[in-house]
Amino acid sequence: MTDLTAGYVDIELLAEPRLVVEPGVAARVSAIATPVLQGMGYRLVRIKISGEAGCTVQIMAERPDGSMHIEDCEAISRALSPVLDVADPIDRAYRLEISSPGIDRPLVRRSDFERFSGHLVKIEMAVAHQGRKRFRGTLAGVEGSAVRLHRDDAKADEESDILLLMEAIAEARLVLTDELIAESMRRGKAAERELKRSLGIEPPHANDRKTRPAKKPVPKNTKQHRLAAARARRGEIDPDRGD
Repeated sequence: MTDLTAGYVDIELLAEPRLVVEPGVAARVSAIATPVLQGMGYRLVRIKISGEAGCTVQIMAERPDGSMHIEDCEAISRALSPVLDVADPIDRAYRLEISSPGIDRPLVRRSDFERFSGHLVKIEMAVAHQGRKRFRGTLAGVEGSAVRLHRDDAKADEESDILLLMEAIAEARLVLTDELIAESMRRGKAAERELKRSLGIEPPHANDRKTRPAKKPVPKNTKQHRLAAARARRGEIDPDRGD
């Protein structure tokens, strides 16, 4: 059941499965976290368990529209912490960290690869493709169960365009570029405006406002006015009556 306080939720996007998933302990955490996140109107992006400076469990999540705010992270942490404490998927003390995907985000779903087509990406394969596991290039769309990549690291005797099976990808991440930053800023501003309009704290677009045509000023030096002034001077009309 989706939390209605999360606002409108695209159920189809919310339920879209991840094609790039984690193995081992992270997979156990994923199995626990996913239904909790979906029940709140969020979807899991990635889980990363790090042993540096103690154990940290990083859970990356987002709304189906790609947005994620500090308040969202706090809400997820409050809901998920007691569930993980009971399930106890990790056999040592750890620190839970909830975060947004960020601009140079991981790509884990089919819709991610479709949405960011045309952007630069780094891909690491779980299974070697043509004798190598690491690729870099521009996303050129999705074809069936594979993603097309236009490589920028291809040698003279190698194909520049390749198809990589999404389910064989261990990790795919966007590369930070000026174009990606600009698109992220546009998306963020559009989402903020939409949120303000839905809350009734921002006026509608200028095109949505009903405007009245401006009244044209009445000319004061026409022949009619000059004749009326002459008649008033002769006492033929009373100017206070407007005859």
